Amino acid sequence: MGKHRDAHIVWDWNGTLFHDVDAVIGATNAAFAELGLEPLTLERYRELYCVPVPKFYERLLGRLPSQAEWELMDTVFHRHYTEHRVRCGLAEGAVELLSEWASAGRSQSILSMYGHEELVPLVRGFGIEPHFLRVDGRTGPSGGSKAEHMVRHLGALTGVDPARTVVIGDAADDALAARHVGARAVLYTGGSHGRSSLEAVGVPVVDTLREAVVEAERLAAAA
Repeated sequence: MGKHRDAHIVWDWNGTLFHDVDAVIGATNAAFAELGLEPLTLERYRELYCVPVPKFYERLLGRLPSQAEWELMDTVFHRHYTEHRVRCGLAEGAVELLSEWASAGRSQSILSMYGHEELVPLVRGFGIEPHFLRVDGRTGPSGGSKAEHMVRHLGALTGVDPARTVVIGDAADDALAARHVGARAVLYTGGSHGRSSLEAVGVPVVDTLREAVVEAERLAAAA
């Protein structure tokens, strides 16, 4: 892996490095219950989920939620998610992949839409923080897109070329954020989106994180 030493990976956290899909489904259904909506299965969730999140709720309600409804659902979601995330762990093989990439002399970072103040201690608690140049979570209100956060994230990384950067995530929004800054993307089916919706984005789609890293290596080499 040492040939292209300036390749950089920006990892997504929720649904990618952190396998929390069960907690997400439970928290989503708790939020839906507040508006009298029927619970979703994992398959249905992956079929409908999109970012910004209010658009996801629009698909289910037939209209955008009101500001009061959005705030209520957002609060309920985060309360339930925080309760259930303690039973979640890192995705299969994640620790080894992060260590191998770092040992090859390459850099990596995390950019997540999870709140920054909660993200950093969570990453630290898994003992993987030293592998990353930077760990950035969302600052400001939830519900937006990752693109502007990606601009700030890459801007804060010294010596990282967007053209040699690959974003690995589980959502179409990760690919859009990568495109926004001139980076590449690989999308992983283990999180919030089903394969069909990911393939519609037009970037490589994989079923394991190891495949994602191999594909990231190929994309960086071709840049």
